[in-house]
Amino acid sequence: MFAKLPQTLTAPFGLLTDEAKLAFRSRPQGISKLYTTRHIAETDSYWDQYFALFDTPSDVFSLISTHDIRRALLDSPENVATLIRVVTSRLFNLVSDHTFPSAPPASMASYATSFMKTSSTERNATKEVLNSLRVLQRVLPVVFEVEGESNAFELEVLWKKVEVDDEIVPTAPEQAPQFVIEDDDDGSESGHDSDTQSQTPQPKRTKTLPSLGEKLFTCVNDLLFCCGFSLPTKIQVDHYKINYVIWEKGIGSTTDPGPNHAYDSNKTEVLRLLLVLLSRQIYIPPAALFTHPSFYTLHVVRKTPRRDVLTLLCSLLNTVINSATTNNMTIASVAGKVPYNHLVFKGEDSRTALVGMCLQVLCVVLDFQSGPARDIVSDSGDAATSSSPTTQTNAFRYFLAKLDFAFILSGIIAILEQQLAISNNLLPGSRKSVPYVPETIVLFWKVIELNKKFRAYLLDSDKAVDVLAYLLCYSLEIKDKPQQHGLCRALSYIIQTLSAESAFGNKLSSPINIQIPTKWISQGASHGTAGDFMITSIYSIIATTSGSLNSIYPALIIALANAAPYFKNLSVVASNRLLQLFTSFSNPLFLLSDESHPRLLFLMLEVFNSVIFHHLSDNPNLLYAVITAQKTFEELGTFTLARGLREIQRVQRIKEEQASKAERDRKDGPQQERASVESAHQEKLRLLKNESDPAFTIALDIESTSFSGEDLEAGRGGHEQTETRPLTSSPSENSPTTSTGTITAASEKARGKMKARRSMSLDTINGDRMAAAGVGRNGFLPTQEWVTSWQQGLPLDTVMLVISELLPKIQNLQAGRQKANSAGAITDFLQSVTLTDVLPPAPALYPRRFVWSDASIVWLTSLIWGGVYYDSFFVKHTQTQQRQITDTMSSVVGGLFSPTRQRPERSSNQ
Repeated sequence: MFAKLPQTLTAPFGLLTDEAKLAFRSRPQGISKLYTTRHIAETDSYWDQYFALFDTPSDVFSLISTHDIRRALLDSPENVATLIRVVTSRLFNLVSDHTFPSAPPASMASYATSFMKTSSTERNATKEVLNSLRVLQRVLPVVFEVEGESNAFELEVLWKKVEVDDEIVPTAPEQAPQFVIEDDDDGSESGHDSDTQSQTPQPKRTKTLPSLGEKLFTCVNDLLFCCGFSLPTKIQVDHYKINYVIWEKGIGSTTDPGPNHAYDSNKTEVLRLLLVLLSRQIYIPPAALFTHPSFYTLHVVRKTPRRDVLTLLCSLLNTVINSATTNNMTIASVAGKVPYNHLVFKGEDSRTALVGMCLQVLCVVLDFQSGPARDIVSDSGDAATSSSPTTQTNAFRYFLAKLDFAFILSGIIAILEQQLAISNNLLPGSRKSVPYVPETIVLFWKVIELNKKFRAYLLDSDKAVDVLAYLLCYSLEIKDKPQQHGLCRALSYIIQTLSAESAFGNKLSSPINIQIPTKWISQGASHGTAGDFMITSIYSIIATTSGSLNSIYPALIIALANAAPYFKNLSVVASNRLLQLFTSFSNPLFLLSDESHPRLLFLMLEVFNSVIFHHLSDNPNLLYAVITAQKTFEELGTFTLARGLREIQRVQRIKEEQASKAERDRKDGPQQERASVESAHQEKLRLLKNESDPAFTIALDIESTSFSGEDLEAGRGGHEQTETRPLTSSPSENSPTTSTGTITAASEKARGKMKARRSMSLDTINGDRMAAAGVGRNGFLPTQEWVTSWQQGLPLDTVMLVISELLPKIQNLQAGRQKANSAGAITDFLQSVTLTDVLPPAPALYPRRFVWSDASIVWLTSLIWGGVYYDSFFVKHTQTQQRQITDTMSSVVGGLFSPTRQRPERSSNQ
């Protein structure tokens, strides 16, 4: 009865060895035949195993290695071309075959038996379609990689068109669209609608068939809207199984078919192949991104019919947005809320995988601007230029600007709120982070960039403050993760973009409504108004990352400068944080280490000036902090290169002395305590002796004579910093002819020499010594001319004017009152102060907007594709050198500075 059971259950659920899969790797008729045998015919039965052997995506990735495909491309390239043709041909035939899609299992028992290999030869069309998709997912990336910038193989196999005799082929009736979006582009529908054909077709003897690549994209679109495969069978119309309807309720649709595990998994497989096709653009050098656009992405964004663009765009968006707002109860959704469940069960929910894939496809198509897909630049007439997409350049970017913004905003906020709730959990690490938050942030950036109505709706609503808090909170969460620094940079640009809007500034006096995690409040993030939280969060990002995020400093400080005219009632903490940022940026070591660093100091002065001009009496805490920093502002007004270097060396000497003292203390240990009393007594006797010894004067002169411009000490002369050393013998022993007059002459000569050298050092300072002092890194050496060029342009006048007016009055208040009452009196005084008769008129507001450049477009493309490959194709991170702040400034302010950029590269681990 059970004699044949082992033959029937050869590999249930992967618990037993599958001999066929092992043979595919080891036997001559397996994968090795692809590169050992030349010119395998398309009709050879060898190809059949590529459709029936694999059961899961991991089977394809484990049984077909990238090494196998590379070797076949080198040794037998015609076999790889044949494999692509056979697989795509089978895929096209299956999609149009009446047996596809196969009926899904009706029960758990039938679902379980689908894993069992029986003696039946019944054909599973759905499995063959999935395996066709998986094989293409494995083969095409290797083809792209080997081809590189050349595409001769692809042009021959995928994009070659042939002419055939013209035949009239019946087509399915045109479907009525679910909703209509008016297109205000004149003549933009050419090439997009199939209804534009002439009513009186002219007879033709031949016609040009679509290329293999074009047919593949058409097939992919059809599979995304195939009833019984990716959509419920109940919406099928007659015998036409391809029905272009929006997947879920939301934008453009009011029907909700409900979740389905099998359909979600199938959509994920199809979208993964679509991503593989779109990934062709990353296999060319960044410099060629705009001149050598990918045929695949160009076809999707420019040649896809309008109906298909709208249906796919809305389907992807609705799937993403409903992921955080849906109330569907599934086993995966319930299990995901169990603490530490993700550490026990490593499997991924099919719904989560689908949402992540939808976001990645959206980010890729909305980001693409290459060749003819570049936005059209228009002149607004007021010396300002802007660019916008059209249906002729990128239909996805164009139609995103015309969709329902309220629904999109609620979905994005829900995802960010879900991530913040996980970060704010009482049990650290008990819940898995939302895996697609980075893509959600990029999508949000694209929406506020392309959809002006969405941006206006966001800034006018109460949600603007919440969005700012979510973005800053996520920045605080990932700031210490090097692999996420590219996303930190994107977040800083988004904050800069929002800060340039006056409606955003008007919201900064509103309180923060969301619950800020305690761990970030302890790091300095104040939980008060939106302005307070913005300042303290930016301070925390800059102050706690030890310079590893210096590439995002410009965007964050520009955001503060844009928002400063709207700051009101800043707290003591926020006010002090602004002063601490200003003090750090005015540090000579920071100022002189990079040619763009003075720009940050300039922006911080603009922050103070904006507050003074627009809300002076509304910010007594900041005003008092500025007045107490009087010395720092005054020193900036007379800053020179020599003074900066002296300060740098003074600080370095103090650090060295502290380090050596700590080392001595560690070595001496208890012995130092016993010798301390005796050494102090001996030192006192030695000093008393030196006071009456002429050698003491000579020691000072000798030390002064050795002082040169290469040994500048911060803020003090040689006599003030030189240590006195007792001579080993008296002058009479070394030089019997020495007299008091000779000593005096020698001393005067030494002082004159010291003064001459010090004067010379102010003009000519050795570059090697500056580098040794910690300045002039990365090939940059500061000069006095360079210092003068930016020091004279610092907007110090307004701040110094306020200090000169208010400081004497505050000093009088402090002198005339007790200490307990002076603080309150000063606050009351500053709240009532007006300097309208002293200050010049407030300048016009010119917010600095983020300006897209070629470099920033390439950077964002690399960021998006890095996330795609890391999440979807098993790729690991490798760290590279940090990008310099000078290069970043050019992108942030649209080319205000000179030089050039790089995100962490990613290397394949396949």
